[in-house]
This record gives sequence, structure tokens and C-alpha cells, in this order.
Amino acid sequence: MQRERRSRIREPHARALDLPPPFRLVVLREVGDAFAHARAHAAELGAGTLVFVGRSDLAEFAVVLEPDEPLASARRAFYACMVALSAALAASAPPEKPIVIEWPDAIYVDRGLIGGGRLAWPDHADERAVPHWLVFGASIRTLFPSPEESGLYPLSTALEAESFGDFSAERLVEGFARHLMVAVDRWQERGFTPIAQEYISKLKPESGVSRNIAENGDFGVRRAGELIEHRHLLAALTVPSWLDPRTSGPCL
Repeated sequence: MQRERRSRIREPHARALDLPPPFRLVVLREVGDAFAHARAHAAELGAGTLVFVGRSDLAEFAVVLEPDEPLASARRAFYACMVALSAALAASAPPEKPIVIEWPDAIYVDRGLIGGGRLAWPDHADERAVPHWLVFGASIRTLFPSPEESGLYPLSTALEAESFGDFSAERLVEGFARHLMVAVDRWQERGFTPIAQEYISKLKPESGVSRNIAENGDFGVRRAGELIEHRHLLAALTVPSWLDPRTSGPCL
């Protein structure tokens, strides 16, 4: 991604959104869909474009990526983005607040679903060819519409309900952008292994097994060296496990 000047935007009732180079910001109104917009316009928007929706209850955004390897292995960028998203959450979480990824795409805070990520690529793209673009999208519940609703959904949660120090969507997106740059630099310098290790460390601990991510992004679980479970990333990304299609946000 080419480095561009720092991007800033100011929305009513929200502080400035400050992104590091090379990100470029596109802001949609509250009724917009960041993931759909980025996917539909990825080719013209270009790498580093971050689409942000100014919603009060969700941190909803998507980023356009331009990989330099075949699609089959380029999908591993999803793991780097999930690592960045988890790190951004951890930065403002209360001490010892558990943040856990449920493979591959859902994020839980203190056992409550708070959101997750998803990935798109061009239709009919050749698995053996470098895709023109990838789009990573995420949605994190920042608050429940009313205080009463927080007690109605015991399997779900929000940043405000978990007493995050700063639960604003702007702060979370800024953190994601910074942590994604760190993850990309690490991948370029040391290969994918450190990214895989960090992602696996954010999963729910499981004793007596080892876990790994294959070159095509598939997830393997071994016990005593024997493969006991194989999960296909491509199939898992087809339908996000955490997404409520009616609201374009996390399930309640």
C-alpha cells in the first residue's frame, strides 16, 4: 500500500478519526453498509481505503487490501486482521478482561459475543492467481440501544457494558489501523508464522492439543501429533458465524 498523508474526518457529535498512513478514509452515513460499499468499490478505492459508518451502537468498518500472493494463501490476511482487531479491543479493555476469538471470525468479551470479522474477494477469482483485492470488514457492538436491553441478551455484550475505558467506534478503528500496520510489517519481515501464533494465542485455551494454520488458511488440531480435526477456512468464511443479516451487526 502506498503511503499517503494522514487522514482526518470530523463527524457531528464524534471526535476526529485519525488514521496513520497509508490509510485513506471514506465515511458513510449511519444507514450505510461499510462492508458492502468496500466490496462493491474495492477496485476503484484501492489498497488502504478504510470505510467507516458513523453508528452510535456499532463500530462498523471495512478495509481494502491488495495482496501479493495467490488467493488460496492470501486469505490468511483474515487472521492478521483479526489479530489487529483483538489487539485494538485489548488496548482499552479493563485489566484481565478476557477477550477470546472463536475460530475463525467471532470475538467474545467475558463469554459474551461482541462482534467479529469477515472477508470478501472478487467473484470467480482463481485460487492460484493473485486477486485484485480483498476486503476485511468488522462490526463490534459498542453499546446496547437502551440499558434495559443489556440484561435481555445474556449471550451478547457491548463495550460499554464491559466497562471499556473508551468504547467509541472512532477509538477502536484507529487502534485497528495501527495494529494492522504492525501485523503487516511483521508478516513481511518474518513470514506468517508469528501472525498464526498470535491468532492461536487468542483462541480459547484447550489442554493436550496443538493447533496450527496451514498455508491455505485451514485450521488443524492435533493431539499427540495426530491430526484430530481439520477446519476449512474458505467454507467457514462463506457465512459469518456472528452476523445478524437483518441488522448487519452482531447477533443478540
